[in-house]
Amino acid sequence: MANLRKTHPLLKIANDALVDLPAPSNISVWWNFGSLLGLCLATQILTGLFL
Repeated sequence: MANLRKTHPLLKIANDALVDLPAPSNISVWWNFGSLLGLCLATQILTGLFL
């Protein structure tokens, strides 16, 4: 039986975007941390402007 996350259409989209992301292996933890900080900053700015 094939793996469900690779055969189901909706799970395949999430799998391709999150699990099997075609990213280089030399991206460090700090790159991911900085991306999350940027996302948090953008969210705070947008919600601050909205409120």
